[in-house]
Amino acid sequence: MPFAPPDIGEAEIAAVTAALRSGWLTTGPAAAAFEAEFAAALAGDLSVTTADPDAASGKSKTGRLHAVAVNSATAGLHLAVEALGLGPGDEVIVPTWTFTATAEVVRYAGATPVLADVDPATLCLDLAAARAAVTPRTRAVMPVHYAGLPVQRAELAAFAREHDLAVIEDAAHAFPAVSQGVNVGAGDSAAVVFSFYATKTMTTGEGGMLVTGDADLAARARTMRLHGISRDVFARYSAAGMTGPAAAGPAWRYEVVAPGFKYNLTDPAAAMGRVQLTRAVAMRQARAAVAARYDEAFAGLPVRLPAHAGPGDVHAWHLYVIRLGEDAPIGRDEFIERAAREHRIGTSVHFIPLHLHPAWQAEAISPGPFPVADDAFARCVSLPLFPAMTGEQVERVITAVRRLLGAR
Repeated sequence: MPFAPPDIGEAEIAAVTAALRSGWLTTGPAAAAFEAEFAAALAGDLSVTTADPDAASGKSKTGRLHAVAVNSATAGLHLAVEALGLGPGDEVIVPTWTFTATAEVVRYAGATPVLADVDPATLCLDLAAARAAVTPRTRAVMPVHYAGLPVQRAELAAFAREHDLAVIEDAAHAFPAVSQGVNVGAGDSAAVVFSFYATKTMTTGEGGMLVTGDADLAARARTMRLHGISRDVFARYSAAGMTGPAAAGPAWRYEVVAPGFKYNLTDPAAAMGRVQLTRAVAMRQARAAVAARYDEAFAGLPVRLPAHAGPGDVHAWHLYVIRLGEDAPIGRDEFIERAAREHRIGTSVHFIPLHLHPAWQAEAISPGPFPVADDAFARCVSLPLFPAMTGEQVERVITAVRRLLGAR
């Protein structure tokens, strides 16, 4: 059984086919519609409480949100870093418990990632560790909503204000999630970036979305995502009358106003995303139901179960991560190997902490120690969790885990 296959249906296939037949293979009307619909979703209610007993209202408590579609969350994070003007001599606090992209984009700009440990319960950034990592050169903090569990954003915002830091949220795992009554994606952070990679809670194959309440930051990201050109292809052709009235001169006329990047999302990908967006809450509910069944079945086993969302929060349940206890009959590596060999079940590890990778030992500031991340890495296993899981598949995983850990 695969670890996390995407949930793609006939509606997504039809939408992609329609986009292909439209002739728009690059960024066009579907991408523009996807941005508008995603921003509208974040301004609405993402909690839908039927399968989320602790859900909050989940409504935006800010003004207008701007959504910028990109070809990956990595691209979105980089655009946010660039738009904030971070560069050589600047430091950005990043949890060591994350994928390499979180720190990678800081180095793209010539700034320096400073690694911090995570909270033992949530595996999200430990603000005490982050506070200890602040120096006069610290300009920003980049928390990660690990596994879809939202960080406590009020406390995060207070920390950022205390040290005059910009906040860029790595929300690759966190759509749709709610933090302290506000949708992750709304709020006061400079930027929030989501991933639509194939294994994420919704997918465009490859893709992502940068969301911000700052119109200037959004405008800069839109320019820089396509080579620093003043108008994208869709805008130029629209202006020439191909999709609307003439407004801004010939289609071929453009200006390069900055040395930008190639980070735009294609229309076929956006078409898939628009359908996935309509299903996002239902898919989260399906994930939450699987997580609840796992919780019930694994109670009493020698494992630490994942942290749950607190009052006013909604967990996106991108991952279900157990940590094997000291009294477990086998270690993490043997657990993974036997799950595959004896039960033909795919598992994974999220994450290998950044401070253990050679590149980040050289390229990041690692004040350490990192006792929580080190312990979690030695024990953690991500179990299969996807919205199309059948009851039979769920029970198959449960049986395998219980047998591997000496239970029947």
